[in-house]
Amino acid sequence: MIYRLLALNIDGTLLQSNGKIHKSSKEAIEYVQQKGIYVTLVTSRSFPSARKVAKALKIKTPIISHQGAYISNLQEKPIYVKRINEDITYDTVRFLEGFPCQIRLVHEEFSLSNKYKLHHNLLAKTVFTSGDPVFYSQQFVSSLSEYLHEQPVTPPKIEVYFEEKSDLEDTKKALGKMFTEIDMIDLDTLRLDIVPAGVSKLTGLIYLGNQLGIKTKEMVVIGNGIDDIPLIETVGLGVAMWNADFKVKRTADWITRSKNEHGVAYMVKEHFRKQQPIEFLRKMNIIKK
Repeated sequence: MIYRLLALNIDGTLLQSNGKIHKSSKEAIEYVQQKGIYVTLVTSRSFPSARKVAKALKIKTPIISHQGAYISNLQEKPIYVKRINEDITYDTVRFLEGFPCQIRLVHEEFSLSNKYKLHHNLLAKTVFTSGDPVFYSQQFVSSLSEYLHEQPVTPPKIEVYFEEKSDLEDTKKALGKMFTEIDMIDLDTLRLDIVPAGVSKLTGLIYLGNQLGIKTKEMVVIGNGIDDIPLIETVGLGVAMWNADFKVKRTADWITRSKNEHGVAYMVKEHFRKQQPIEFLRKMNIIKK
């Protein structure tokens, strides 16, 4: 099979435990792009945060952020945006405020959060990614619903961080019955992403593929999160990081090394060195476009 697009998750895939991208990963991305293969990021992160990573990797293809709700090139010209309307956002926040949780409305230009202090120490450290650029406004308010009553927001995504697993499950059941306009995506047992109905990393990748004239069977995905499973199951070659959850690895066609053992670079060297450049394959009439 000839692969024409490589899609990468950021956290747990490209980034090492220290939050940095290893030189070998940068070289691997450059190597793939020189062969004429598209490279994109597909992430739950906000667009400004994902854009920062894409610039470091010199990625030229539009990137998929906000769980697939916001797809844009690095010049901040979106090719696809889907939002949660202001009424649903307000009603969802009002409901969530009944639980002990951190709520974050993630817009492409700013984030807005309640001042709830998480008591789960490990979770509290991960609520806001260190990758958010300094110019990305992060505002905290005492009452999100009161703020939204005066200043409505239409975010591409709402992040929710719970103290208890049971609260996450109860929220999913209740919101699923209350609204058809939103979908919920688990990231782990305490983290929930709320997105517009029909939005996911997979739908975002399919949309981008259609724009580029690339079929899912011509794609490679490398990921590690629970929300990467639909991607890994669907594309031509689904790759899981060694540090991924067992559920993720079980669905993968290929398992590469961990994030701290340069898993992305290892996979690229093992596979893409065997594939001729896209332009050469066109000249040989092996691919038509």
